[in-house]
Amino acid sequence: MTSVPVTEHLSGFAAGVALADLPPEVVARTRLLVLDLAGNAVRARHDAESTPALLAAVRALGLDRGDSRVFGDGATYAPAGAALINATLGHSLDFDDTHAEAVVHPGAPVIPAALAAAEMTGASGAEVIAGIVAGYEVALRLALALPAGAHYDRGYHPSATCGAFGAAAAAGRVFGLDAADIASAFGIALSQSAGSLQFLANGAWTKRFQVGWAGMAGLVAATLAREGFKGAAAPLEGRHGFLNAYSPAPVPERAVRDLGQVFELMATGVKPYPSCRWGHAGIDAALALREELGLRPEEIEGATLGISRAGLLLVGEPAARKADPQNIVDGQFSGPFVIAAALATGRMDWDSYKALHDPLIRGLMPHIACENDPEIEAEFPANMSGKLTLRARGEVFTRTVIVPKGEPANFPSEAELRGKFSGLADAVLGAERATALAEEVLRLDRLNDGAALLRHAA
Repeated sequence: MTSVPVTEHLSGFAAGVALADLPPEVVARTRLLVLDLAGNAVRARHDAESTPALLAAVRALGLDRGDSRVFGDGATYAPAGAALINATLGHSLDFDDTHAEAVVHPGAPVIPAALAAAEMTGASGAEVIAGIVAGYEVALRLALALPAGAHYDRGYHPSATCGAFGAAAAAGRVFGLDAADIASAFGIALSQSAGSLQFLANGAWTKRFQVGWAGMAGLVAATLAREGFKGAAAPLEGRHGFLNAYSPAPVPERAVRDLGQVFELMATGVKPYPSCRWGHAGIDAALALREELGLRPEEIEGATLGISRAGLLLVGEPAARKADPQNIVDGQFSGPFVIAAALATGRMDWDSYKALHDPLIRGLMPHIACENDPEIEAEFPANMSGKLTLRARGEVFTRTVIVPKGEPANFPSEAELRGKFSGLADAVLGAERATALAEEVLRLDRLNDGAALLRHAA
């Protein structure tokens, strides 16, 4: 049991954070992260192959009875159902935001929990922004304190496990809970924190579901706490609390370091490509070399993607399986596929998965290897870097990308993010309605009704 009162610090921060006290750059970045999440969820409502089964289960469970809304959906749901669906949709394309060091996708569980809480209470956009910031800080700081690598080695998925606490903080802040009640919500979330990497075995949809469950779990935890339900004491730092139960050697002080002064939200990147972030540096390199050299697919003899050990676990091993993806989830976690798609077509977007069984890409994949590269390993965890060594025209070409596009140090502009949003949402909502949704999101902090943007997303 640690002497650092992590629960007290994080619950106090979550209860006290207010829009007026946040740096302007944090507020501006939060709006952009909400826009990114919204685009992913709208498209996934109609394009993710897991969505019909998810919605059928929600209806079977009676979670479709209520007034809460879902991105890209004209129906209404119970608050818990909306949080579950929106959070699952936000992660279903694997196109959502990522914090490199924490190895967490914070937006998918946190933002839907905050919006569902706002629909329950009529909270303002300012309160929603404050809740989202609280949720990001809690989820990310817990992942950093585990630390994430040790948590991963145990087979946990930190976006889901840490995401439940982040969602509880977000919903609790929107509800206006005090520090003691948010601490109780953490104690309740502890009983629901789950998420396994076993989805890698067969491309299971559980990866997206467990992140969705985290969003709902946080909302449920905060709601129980609001109604006076008692959660476990010291749920984060206690002997059987989250940090000690889910990691062999946690660093609890990391969770509270510079709390309220340094915002981990600002260290969160967004994805320009809908695949595991560990392949993005390689995609950047592949697209750059293809354009620079004017390469044709038939000129490519092979390639090697050098990445960190953590990245190799997800997109490079086992090699035979990664070179033969059978479904979208397999493709999202296949270094050979994303590099082959980029080299063969000059793009890697959501529609690239329609080419999963294209003979040209299939022919390239066995000739693309992934390996641990010492130079790239040295960049981790600060950067999710990659080195692509390309063999073509009887020559060898190398491109190293230290900071891939989308990372905080290489963050897209608002115009670029609106372009990504339009590329996802226009096909579902139409350009006019998609633009109206984007405008609402980008003035979220000024909305009297923080959940009003969801009415533009139906």
